[in-house]
Amino acid sequence: MSKNVLAIFLFVVVFSLPLFSQTTQQPRNDFFDRRTVSERIPAVLPYVREADILWKRRVWQVIDLREKMNQPMYFPAVPSDGRRSLMQVIVDGIRAGQITAYDVVDEEFTVPLTAEQLFARLERTQTITMQRPTPPYDEFDTTLVISFNPADVRRFRIKEDWFFDRKRSVLDVRIIGISPVREAIDPLTGESRGDEPLFWIYFPEARNAFANSEVFNRNNDVHRMSFDDLFIRRFFSSYIFKVSNVHDRRIIDYYTGMDALLEAHRAREVIRNFEHDLWEW
Repeated sequence: MSKNVLAIFLFVVVFSLPLFSQTTQQPRNDFFDRRTVSERIPAVLPYVREADILWKRRVWQVIDLREKMNQPMYFPAVPSDGRRSLMQVIVDGIRAGQITAYDVVDEEFTVPLTAEQLFARLERTQTITMQRPTPPYDEFDTTLVISFNPADVRRFRIKEDWFFDRKRSVLDVRIIGISPVREAIDPLTGESRGDEPLFWIYFPEARNAFANSEVFNRNNDVHRMSFDDLFIRRFFSSYIFKVSNVHDRRIIDYYTGMDALLEAHRAREVIRNFEHDLWEW
């Protein structure tokens, strides 16, 4: 009896092996499941009381994505390998309702824009001259509507507060807002008119979307930081174009050329030296 049971058991096992070996898997562009990125949450920043702020300075800076250090924020221009550019992350966040866009002239975040209002504003028009295919073959002007392309954004402006926390005895910084900037193009001539700020986003609100979007790591494809890590840990290059002042002027409003560059450098050194000057050696 036992021999018959054993024979039946072996028969079932042998004929069931192909069933287990033929299990199929969903195709994926990796050999393991990436879960870390989707499970990330923004790092909790130290709580700061107004009574503990000994000194504060508001600064506006420009992040130029053409600089080598900032290229991970621009590429890939088209989403690939699970990565998106910073502008694409912002656009997707606005469409998903994770991020609120505010009017470009509203740096205090009081005039929100809906996704429909925003992307209607971001459309460009271009006037071109065409020729009719039938006699008398006269020429006519027509206006084309060009949809917004995130790859057109090559700069970001950030508004941040540098402050000294006497409770922790550290010089710290908090990013308040981010504004994408693209090149302004004349719709008639196609010539450049300088920079065109598009809108503002409130950085603390956008941190959740940034935390779930990874940034390329030149040294390791597994351990990649998020855009939230990039901003909090200051892994970007920037230059100051405005410091809080009584006239609310930018540096280029009262300095030009090399003088403006030196003034921006001086403003950065004033902030860096403040903490150093508080100590005695």
